[in-house]
Amino acid sequence: MSRATQDVEKPSDEFTANVTLQPVTAGPDHHFDVASIDRVQRRLKQRHVQMYIAGTLGTGLFLGSGKALSGAGPVGALLAYALVGTVAYSSLCSIGEMTCHAPISGTFPHFAARWVDPALGFAVCSPRHFLPAHRITVPVEITGAQLLITFWDSNTHHVAIYTTVIACFVILVNVFGVRWFGESEFGFSLIKLSMITGLILVGLVIDLGGAPNHERLGFQFWKNPGVFAGAGLEPDHIGLDRFLGILSVLVQAGFSFQGMELVAIAASETENPRRNIAKAVRRVFYRICIFYILGVFITGLIVPYNDPNLLQSTGTAAESPYVIAMTRAGIKVLPSIINAGVMTSAFSASNSYLFCSSRILYGLALRGQAPRIFAHCTSNGLPIVAVLFAGAFAFLSLMNVSAGAATVFNWLVNLTTVGGFFTWGTINLTYLFFYRGFKAQGINRKEQLNYWNPLQASIFPGLAVWGVTWCTILILINGFEVFWHFSAANFLTSYVNIPIFFGLYALWKITKRTEVWKPEEMDFVTGIPTPEETEEPEIPPNTFWEKVVAILF
Repeated sequence: MSRATQDVEKPSDEFTANVTLQPVTAGPDHHFDVASIDRVQRRLKQRHVQMYIAGTLGTGLFLGSGKALSGAGPVGALLAYALVGTVAYSSLCSIGEMTCHAPISGTFPHFAARWVDPALGFAVCSPRHFLPAHRITVPVEITGAQLLITFWDSNTHHVAIYTTVIACFVILVNVFGVRWFGESEFGFSLIKLSMITGLILVGLVIDLGGAPNHERLGFQFWKNPGVFAGAGLEPDHIGLDRFLGILSVLVQAGFSFQGMELVAIAASETENPRRNIAKAVRRVFYRICIFYILGVFITGLIVPYNDPNLLQSTGTAAESPYVIAMTRAGIKVLPSIINAGVMTSAFSASNSYLFCSSRILYGLALRGQAPRIFAHCTSNGLPIVAVLFAGAFAFLSLMNVSAGAATVFNWLVNLTTVGGFFTWGTINLTYLFFYRGFKAQGINRKEQLNYWNPLQASIFPGLAVWGVTWCTILILINGFEVFWHFSAANFLTSYVNIPIFFGLYALWKITKRTEVWKPEEMDFVTGIPTPEETEEPEIPPNTFWEKVVAILF
């Protein structure tokens, strides 16, 4: 629904202020006003959104920390994860502010088209969502879940059966509707967060000598073998080799963090989206510090970076640094429990990525950047065609049954994963334009927005600039190792995304004759529901348990 200049009356809560928006509206050819055909329904509750931030935590967090430790050493991995954590945080803060202003279908591809250039919106969504990356990520996580089953059943004849069953369950959860999706992700996220918290505590117990062998580790592995590991590319130059080791982990850490910004995709299907998205973004800083930074710190205390078990690639809990530490400490029961928890984590991540992929595709279809059939919804507000189309990619995981097809599958994975860095960079770049547009049209973001980050100062949005800068660096160093051991195939998979992205941008810009939006011409009103339309008065908790739930969720 479009709105012209209007006074927004301040409701009884803290989330909106009395402001006047400029009457700048775009023409109908831009497809900004899609309220009349947008059929999704707001059925996700506050607790679903608060836990959805953990929905994309997959095998990368639980198993990938071991590769990071062996690649850069305990301090090198810690520095890499801390740095990439700031980039992920900048992206989430940027998308958080924009989503709190416009909680609508389409999210960051639409924001890029709406406030930067329609060609940018097409370019950022096409390689990662329409062409396939979140769809490729779905079978990647399904494959991860299937590999985890081999911890108990190594019979290769069962691989296709397990893979098919997992893929079907993932699709069914999404077909049942957003309420089923929300409840399933709430349960899986509780398992994941409980498990990583438990692993951190167990790791601390092992480090302090509370394991069955009663060996106090302290910081001995920081002394021997040391705090930094080399990449093995420059053995004659130790300092340079260690720096390259940190660079390699930067890219890997980026893959582990990707997906946190996707909480914004659920905004159009969330109750009280402005309030709930704001709460989720505010709390993500602490979750990054606890689950990622503290987790990597603990792994560096309990396992030496040169442990040969860190180099194995089983795909099961056997390669987790926590399991390695437990085995060294004489703990025999927990590894199977961890494997089961990581398996549910992989299933949950594939579930989340399928939801995200279908909603992005739905948003594209609403605005004419994808076939209109993908905008079809059921009477319950489920974009069924988009869900089924995205779900069909889940069966690409069956390619891993054949060795030859698995090679092609892995090539596709490497080809599309760097799209996440383009997404982060585009989100932060879009925010810079969004920020300029607010200033040019006299809109005070601190009064208009439910969520605003103080690090995006009134004069200079430093957090977004930080994010754009580091995303550019991560894209450029993504395949740096190929320059030491050159391979045309590896070079292509590492860097082909760059010409694809700019080629798609140029294609849409030339064929549609789009222009970069000027700050004074940006449309901040068309098709954006008012706070009165989306937000209900907040009911404060009264009982003790209600207050506990309010703190946690």
